[in-house]
Amino acid sequence: MLGLDPAAGISRTNLWACMGLGLLGTAVITFLPAAQPYLLTDALGLSGDDLGRTTGYLQVAAEAALILSLAWYGALADRIGRRPVAVAGLLLCALGAALYPFAGNVAVLVALRVVFALGIAALNVTMSAITADYVRDRARGKAYGWLGLFSGIGAVVAVLVLVRLPNMLEGGGMAPATAAKVGFLVVAGLVLLGALALRGTLAPGLATSVEPAAGPSAGPSAGQQAGERAGLGRLVVEGVRLARDPGVALSYAASFVARADLALVASFLSLWIVDHAKAVRGMSATEALAKSGAIVGIAYMVIVVGAPLFGWLGDRMRRQDVVILAQALAGAAYLSTLLVSDPLGPGMMLVAAAVGLGEIGVITTAGPLLAQQVPARYRGSSFGVQTLCGAIGIFVISGVGGWLYDLWRPAAPFALAGACGLLVALFGLAVRRRVTPVPEAVQGTVPAA
Repeated sequence: MLGLDPAAGISRTNLWACMGLGLLGTAVITFLPAAQPYLLTDALGLSGDDLGRTTGYLQVAAEAALILSLAWYGALADRIGRRPVAVAGLLLCALGAALYPFAGNVAVLVALRVVFALGIAALNVTMSAITADYVRDRARGKAYGWLGLFSGIGAVVAVLVLVRLPNMLEGGGMAPATAAKVGFLVVAGLVLLGALALRGTLAPGLATSVEPAAGPSAGPSAGQQAGERAGLGRLVVEGVRLARDPGVALSYAASFVARADLALVASFLSLWIVDHAKAVRGMSATEALAKSGAIVGIAYMVIVVGAPLFGWLGDRMRRQDVVILAQALAGAAYLSTLLVSDPLGPGMMLVAAAVGLGEIGVITTAGPLLAQQVPARYRGSSFGVQTLCGAIGIFVISGVGGWLYDLWRPAAPFALAGACGLLVALFGLAVRRRVTPVPEAVQGTVPAA
């Protein structure tokens, strides 16, 4: 299926379910932040300086929930299996999306954003871990490329279709507030149906055991009895300890930037366009949201095209080198937003395309590098810590970027992310010769029942 080399016990249906999880998970993760400006302006009546700060507060609250839960989700995925954690994540996202438009004030929005963030945390950990589990190492670059493509399709569906649901319903005669509620409920219903479908098609992976292994990433001592189930706390600690490996450290650092990039496109790019369209062009909220979806959609369409490219490179270059390349490209793309004066002009189209290519590069390349550096029994834990690093990146860049958006200029969050990407590229150049992959026999794959 798609030229992949499946692991033992993984069927064609399991592989398609993995890609379906990427599509559905990214669609719902993208939808809520992209539709958020509509709720802030029309439902809550925010404007001016309050918009940037409130968006930053919501993002920081979400990232706080992620930071407190991600490592534990990764350990839980190693303990009970990936599938139940992934399904639980979808259910939490459906609940958050269903209730979000019914919030009457910012405090309730923050609480619901936290619920939604807990679902995002579970999805971010399991999408990466499941992809690594389902294919052998020599095809993981391609697998992450295909996952990026399906995730890109999900993002395009979110910004070009799902985000426009309130506008389409309002055009059909509904009041704006009612259109928003119905649109969000429809999205929540679709996610719920998807969760039920994936419950029956993802492989019911067995929880991994603690077994003695050689090498710096082995973890437990040789005297540890095979088959003993590791506690969640121990799995979390092991995920952190793995950062002693230069390749794991580079992957964690790359995730710091990659997750922030994704959040910035979904939240601040939409906010920038909507704010400008209403304040300068005099557009209505629904017209501005539709215009935002069209421009952000360009970035995600480039993601769809660029994902297989970076996946192909990931299997033909050393994994650390392709990570460095992607970080440098993304850094330059994000810094180019400083050249944009009119976010509705043609220059923004080119910048959005460059941002999309850089974004999919950093997202697609960090996972295969991490998967080649850690044993299978700690894969969930390591991906939990990797995603935790990404959450910290979003926390820092979105929090600081939200203030700079109001105090300096709308491109400030992107410039900050670009500078961080270039720093990660420099770190990669410093450690690239010290990255030694763990043998595939030690990497292994999580057996499927």
